Amino acid sequence: VLRFGHVDMRRVVRQSKFRHVFGQAVKNDQCYDDIRVSRVTWDSAFCAVNPKFVAIIIEASGGGAFLILPLHKSGRIDKSYPTVCGHTGPVLDIDWCPHNDQVIASGSEDCTVMVWQIPENGLVTSMSEPVVVLEGHSKRVGIITWHPTARNVLLSAGCDNQIIIWNVGTGEAIITLEDMHPDVIYNVCWNRNGSLICTACKDKFIRVIDPRKETIIAEKEKAHEGARPMRAIFLADGNILTTGFSRMSERQLALWNIQNMEEPLTVNEVDTSNGVLLPFYDPDTNVVYICGKGDSSIRYFEITDEAPYVHFLNTFVTKEPQRGMGYMPKRGLDVNKCEIARFYKLHERKCEPIVMTVPRKSDLFQDDLYPDTAGPEASLEAEEWFEGKNGDPILISLKNGYVPGKNREFKVVKKNILDHKVTKNTENSSPKSETKLEEILKEIKSLKDLVSSQEKRIIQLEEQMSKIAI
Repeated sequence: VLRFGHVDMRRVVRQSKFRHVFGQAVKNDQCYDDIRVSRVTWDSAFCAVNPKFVAIIIEASGGGAFLILPLHKSGRIDKSYPTVCGHTGPVLDIDWCPHNDQVIASGSEDCTVMVWQIPENGLVTSMSEPVVVLEGHSKRVGIITWHPTARNVLLSAGCDNQIIIWNVGTGEAIITLEDMHPDVIYNVCWNRNGSLICTACKDKFIRVIDPRKETIIAEKEKAHEGARPMRAIFLADGNILTTGFSRMSERQLALWNIQNMEEPLTVNEVDTSNGVLLPFYDPDTNVVYICGKGDSSIRYFEITDEAPYVHFLNTFVTKEPQRGMGYMPKRGLDVNKCEIARFYKLHERKCEPIVMTVPRKSDLFQDDLYPDTAGPEASLEAEEWFEGKNGDPILISLKNGYVPGKNREFKVVKKNILDHKVTKNTENSSPKSETKLEEILKEIKSLKDLVSSQEKRIIQLEEQMSKIAI
């Protein structure tokens, strides 16, 4: 073997099947046009996609709304196209349920989380009635993320610095993490089986939390020195990838082993720019895609388990900056075209799909590109997870493409049993007790409203008093 300054020539260019990933924006007629994308200043992706729909947060006067378009409905979207419009303040984050392609959750400046059941073929009229409203945050709710493997478990984080984990099937807040974050939470991410979460916070800490024990199991102060927002995501092997800024405001990518958070495994300087970096991760290929808000590029890296761990692959460059980005789950991709990722890039007035493919000569199914991937079936019920059980994702093969099954109707049962377990007995429950329950719930709600209006009044009076005191 030729040696060249102690470097083995074969090692100079690293072998990887993702070195030639090829990104391409779709043709104009496959874009979604004439959409007024939300202008609210918040660092979420503003877009969520699944194998059936693309959802986009839009500008809405006097409230908050988002669009839900069947994937095939490209072209110009009429001004009168129906929206999901139940929030009274701007919508800040949306997330499709991983176990039901008809169900989406939204968080808003109005302090509520809402969960919506979308009709099989999309909206025909605007929808203002959610299946359930989750009330518990005292400030705007900017982060929404479903549990990866347990049905009906939803996490929300608000500007009250609280994280709440809900059983959506009963509409209850089961876990509230109150005193862990002294400042605004930038993001929250579940690990692969949903037993842990990691968070990035304005106090520059990255924290790893066991939500059911309500304990912080690892943390790192100043994971990135810079003052601008960070992001932290779990990788499939349990390590954490963070994006943030150095003291000289260079954008960085770092990798951490949660067993020892003293030093990062590696830090990559990306560039100097001030847009927040949104990472999107594919656990099947171990490729992470970094999209800066306001950038006009998507950079991608392969993560391996030996040094230097993070390998830059390429940059996909576009003409216009992105306002937000949707990321398709693996089962929504076209395996016949060797598509390994698809993004939905938001411009000011449109949404443009971007397809990433690995060029291959063969028409056969490329099983090295498509290992079995997380399917839509939940491995646990909500109650099992809250009781302490864990379940890994239930994997499916993409060999013949993903064929969506029939989604069950999503219902909220105000008893602590999920719908499909009780259908046999519900006929026997007397309508009397049901109306009684409704009356009690109404009364509780009016008491809650009274308390909150009194609180507001007290605050106003206190403010007036303090002015007099001066």
